[in-house]
Amino acid sequence: MSTEMKCVFTALAALLLAALTATGTATAADGDTPSAGQRIASALRTSPVYVDEAYATAVPPSRQRQLADRIRRTGLPIKVVLTPLTKGDAFDGDSEVLAGIVHDRFPNQRELIVITTDGDFSDSLEGYEWPSDAHQARDAVSAAGFLDETRDAGLADLTAKAVDLVAEGEGRQRYEEATRDLDAARDGSAPPAQPGPGFAVSESDSGVTGWWLLIAVPALALTVLATRAALLRSRRPSPAVPQLVFATARAADEARVRRRAEAEVLALGEAAHAADAATTPGLQRALDAYAAAGKVLDEAPGLPDLAGALALAQEGRDALAGSPGLPLCFFNPLHGRAALRTGWRRIGHRDRLDVAVCQDCADALRDHRAPEVLTDTARDGRTVPYFELPAGRSVWAATGYGSLMPPLEGLDSRRPMAG
Repeated sequence: MSTEMKCVFTALAALLLAALTATGTATAADGDTPSAGQRIASALRTSPVYVDEAYATAVPPSRQRQLADRIRRTGLPIKVVLTPLTKGDAFDGDSEVLAGIVHDRFPNQRELIVITTDGDFSDSLEGYEWPSDAHQARDAVSAAGFLDETRDAGLADLTAKAVDLVAEGEGRQRYEEATRDLDAARDGSAPPAQPGPGFAVSESDSGVTGWWLLIAVPALALTVLATRAALLRSRRPSPAVPQLVFATARAADEARVRRRAEAEVLALGEAAHAADAATTPGLQRALDAYAAAGKVLDEAPGLPDLAGALALAQEGRDALAGSPGLPLCFFNPLHGRAALRTGWRRIGHRDRLDVAVCQDCADALRDHRAPEVLTDTARDGRTVPYFELPAGRSVWAATGYGSLMPPLEGLDSRRPMAG
């Protein structure tokens, strides 16, 4: 963790300790500037649409009200956040971090769909859904940007179409249909372009040049769009991808997960600071989880411990809410909060474990497929599922990131962390 992050954690810890001894509701001092996450969450409590000033012209108040009405008519828990995302901002330019912080600000709302601007493509949107992808929000929102009807659409119209597609609940099919021609173009199987009506072709050099431009320009445009579709698709995890691929991408994922963990731990600290000690029975446990998550995050050498920080942050939020839900997915906590509990027996073991799993992992088990698992390194150098490590060596193997034991209790038992 950077020196700046350590300073932030230290300052927050001091504020939280002061909050425990205060009477009445703990609030930020007058004149304190609320964080970007606080501002957005505050606005979303009065309207399901938040639009940053930078997009006020593209999505004026009248269009914001229309979008809000459209969302209410769907009956779905949709929140729209349209704000510029750039590297180094409050969300480090990452739409997933932004969506995760919005989700954390609504701990009592079990189901949530967040539509955000995209940090990589300024004219695109991203969709996120909790606790599972029941409405196929990711694909639905991505599909909105590849339809003929939205090719030249402004941000307001694009967002409205994304809301409609999420409400349809057939996002995966719509995305595949919308990008089918682009996939064909990328594979080189698209039909050659034909001259339009009235296009005269001569045998001169200028005629040859005209033919070349007629074919090359549309082909180049299709290639660019196809590449963009491939990049968008690559962000969505697919259960069909071999585990080795995920292991190869581990290093690239670590920086993103670390940013996400830092944001979630900070959000927990802010939420605990704003809680009233007199009316929040779980405040002390939330503070303990916050302190433990900060320590784990500070010392985390890789993904298993970063996931542990996320699990502790989730435990702290549940303590504040006073109504603990399911923990993070047992097989891979990076999948997010589990959707259900199920029985599962490890190969070569007699004991059957009761574990919490996300919907994708539950589907994999039902179809007799191996779920995507978070891996760790054994002492002999082999890469194995994290839960195959001895419980005495790994607090995450012992706790299952909350499925087998609350992570905080696992840490209190003084087991060493993974490694």
